[in-house]
Amino acid sequence: MSPDLPPLLFDRGLLRQRRNRAARSIQSYNFLVQRAFDDICDRVEGVMRDFDHAVILGGGPGLQTEFRQRHAGSKTGWVAQSDLAPAIAARLDGPAVALDEERLPFADASLDLILAPLGLHWTNDLPGVLVQLRRSLKPDGFFAAALLGGNSLTELRQCLVTAETELSGGAHARVSPLAGTFDIAALLQRAGFTMPVADIDRVTVRYDNAFALMADLRGMAETSLLADRSRGPATRALFVRMAEIYAERFSDPDGRIRASFEIVHAAGWAPHPDQPKAKRPGSATVRLADALGVTETSAGEKAGR
Repeated sequence: MSPDLPPLLFDRGLLRQRRNRAARSIQSYNFLVQRAFDDICDRVEGVMRDFDHAVILGGGPGLQTEFRQRHAGSKTGWVAQSDLAPAIAARLDGPAVALDEERLPFADASLDLILAPLGLHWTNDLPGVLVQLRRSLKPDGFFAAALLGGNSLTELRQCLVTAETELSGGAHARVSPLAGTFDIAALLQRAGFTMPVADIDRVTVRYDNAFALMADLRGMAETSLLADRSRGPATRALFVRMAEIYAERFSDPDGRIRASFEIVHAAGWAPHPDQPKAKRPGSATVRLADALGVTETSAGEKAGR
């Protein structure tokens, strides 16, 4: 691998394969995508402008119909959707294309709006993808995304490590590292977006047991994609012990277990000359005390010196 290329953390070929396999039923497991997309649509509806050309990156079936039924869709003209998996792209309810988010095919300055609900956390070069997205937007175009954050599935990670250490004296990484505690707003700014904002939605989902959680993750096609993963199959004993530890450490009084998900939301604009700009430090022409209508007092005067 060239030293100039980002490390390949994730096996995107495996992601495509798993999403293809899950295509028929993935909509039944997309409750996290749905939650994230609802929030993204709220953000679009809070923007005081219309959009001519929009793309929804990933997310799965049903989102275009929902978008059209909301106020966000009423202020948007042409809308298309993509997916990494051709089998899912074929099931989308509107104009659709199968594409790889790491190599976007959009022409520069061709889109007014790009929405990315829970897919970009599987890219190996997120800063590079953000640069491509910013270039695809027309001046004053809007981008909003949701990614799974690094504290997602912390309980499952801990229990797998403990169980494998008990059984074999060491542990492999069996849950993919996610977005982590990076400053997504800073990444947007680095990629050339203006007025970047970010926040986190923390969600706790309860399950009957750890096997029900893992079934949901398979249905979402959100199981481990580590490129450097162990190729040896995990034993049944490992998962049985993991489930026992999970129930011991992270169950509620009714016996159900908790699974934590962290949804990182981010939004920003493609630059435009008419956008608000921060003032240069020292360029103010009015004192803050005058603007507030108060008498300015020095620190020494406050202390009685």
